[in-house]
Amino acid sequence: MAKEQSCGFRTSIGGQALIEGILMRGVDRQSIVVRTSDGNMVTKVDELHLIKEKHPWLGWPLIRGVVNFADSMVKGMQALTYSASFMPEEEQEEPSKLDRWIEEKFGSEKAEKFVIGTAVVLGLALAIGLFIFLPTLLVGLIPALRTGHDSLRTLLEGIVKLVIFLAYMYGVSQMKDIKRLFSYHGAEHKTIFCYEHRQELTVENVRKESRFHPRCGTSFLLVVVILSIFVFILVNAFLHVDNVFLRMLVKILLLPVVVSLSYELNRWLGRHDDMTFSRILSWPGRQLQHLTTNEPDDSMIEVAITALKLVIPDVQGADAF
Repeated sequence: MAKEQSCGFRTSIGGQALIEGILMRGVDRQSIVVRTSDGNMVTKVDELHLIKEKHPWLGWPLIRGVVNFADSMVKGMQALTYSASFMPEEEQEEPSKLDRWIEEKFGSEKAEKFVIGTAVVLGLALAIGLFIFLPTLLVGLIPALRTGHDSLRTLLEGIVKLVIFLAYMYGVSQMKDIKRLFSYHGAEHKTIFCYEHRQELTVENVRKESRFHPRCGTSFLLVVVILSIFVFILVNAFLHVDNVFLRMLVKILLLPVVVSLSYELNRWLGRHDDMTFSRILSWPGRQLQHLTTNEPDDSMIEVAITALKLVIPDVQGADAF
């Protein structure tokens, strides 16, 4: 039976599911392990050079959230691109004329950075469009709410945003390829739990663990959505912005604030997951993991174990959360 209780040791090591693989990020290095079509595992380990090492102020509370979020997006996209390169050739799409032009113009290394940067920007644009523009626009179409009723209007916008988010996650979770990705996500959680419970990292031990982890990245996204409702209600109580497009602009400007607050809240919840109050607050995020994680098979667990072992620090406890 899966263990769902909290553990005494909490690691700062975190991971991300990839295409037939897993990224694990430790305190000083990150690993990528991919299962190739012939059944072998390819491993890649990189030293981590955090920007806060050069600019310590970027690691301050209420600033580090945005910095870490942006860094995770870029490194996550790089890892996804790397894992995709091991897909069988018949499953890979033919490069478009634009892709070939970019590679010829900038070279393969700069072209990859350009594509990853573009993907990050487009991902942010999609998120802003779905979770800021669309809810604000839809609620703005209700005549009775076009002026006044600031709190009610913001609450309805938040509910619409939450519904869109959950519908999006449900729709994505039903896709065949994403189901495998979410199984690797489950393997990552189980393996980290096994490590935190100080059990030997074997397939048998990992399989017993829960796939619902309190310090999950997708849970963080849900926290962002929910916390944004309260932040926007508070701000609108002072600004009283009725114009739809101005409301969108205010929400975009407040997005870094929401991300920063969500990051700090998520850290607190992760460090106090043995408290009743914390477990109540983190309950929605754990329920979301029913969509974003699936039970892995043994080969996926092997990938997760290999990835985790590569980033465990040499000094025991150096990765304490």
